[in-house]
Amino acid sequence: MGTISIINSNKLEAICRVLADTQRGLTGSEIGYLLSQLVINDPDPGITKWKRLFNALAAKQNVEGHGTAICLFIEAAMDPVRFSGNSTRFEERRDALNEVIAFLGYSLGNDGKLRKGETANTLSEAQRRSSRLRTELQRRGVHSDVLQVCQARFLQRDYFYAVLEASKSVAEKIRQKGGLSSDGATLVEQAFGIPKGGYPLLAFNTLQLESEQSEHKGLVNLMKGLFGAFRNPTAHQPEHTWTIGEQDALDLLTIASLIHRRLDDAVLTRR
Repeated sequence: MGTISIINSNKLEAICRVLADTQRGLTGSEIGYLLSQLVINDPDPGITKWKRLFNALAAKQNVEGHGTAICLFIEAAMDPVRFSGNSTRFEERRDALNEVIAFLGYSLGNDGKLRKGETANTLSEAQRRSSRLRTELQRRGVHSDVLQVCQARFLQRDYFYAVLEASKSVAEKIRQKGGLSSDGATLVEQAFGIPKGGYPLLAFNTLQLESEQSEHKGLVNLMKGLFGAFRNPTAHQPEHTWTIGEQDALDLLTIASLIHRRLDDAVLTRR
């Protein structure tokens, strides 16, 4: 990597807010370790994480007269090895960083390395949708598998494809848990349908009480409804005709999150 021009304070702050996000960013000890490894002084270790990181990187940049150390810190923090077993967290942080560093003329690849590209001057509408959607879904505490759909590539026109991708992720989790290969309502029935006098392949609870059976059947119907609305239309239509607004998308993705959480706890009753 060659010498990088000075990064202005607004862009540096945005970078630091992503890397040191309160809930999902680097921990205080991780920030300290990375600064030490890169021989960057840590003048304010006791303050808010993003401000601590900002002060350290800004001071380094001022001394050196260029922003190379900032880019080296980004690459060190985004080394894929650090996210072993948590690829979702890597993708979330990479997406958020790419929205910022696009204004510097860079992008961060799957390998955690920065690459030179075209400099963005404004946020695309898809990027704005992505940022708003992710922020609100994080506030709601949705499942990490749902957060993966908050990417600009799924939000070019509206929110339909983000919800569609979420429904696909639900189907894939059912297939993985049940060892199945079908799709849609058929998949749900094969996995959760209750045969006469028997148990389903996957169960949400013990099914001993009438209330438990009702809960199980309700979740089954919820999944069938999700697949019916967002899987079937695209099977025979080249373009979707259902325009989904932001509020509807948030509510539908929250439902997908609920299903994901229940699927995580679903029990395989037979092999």
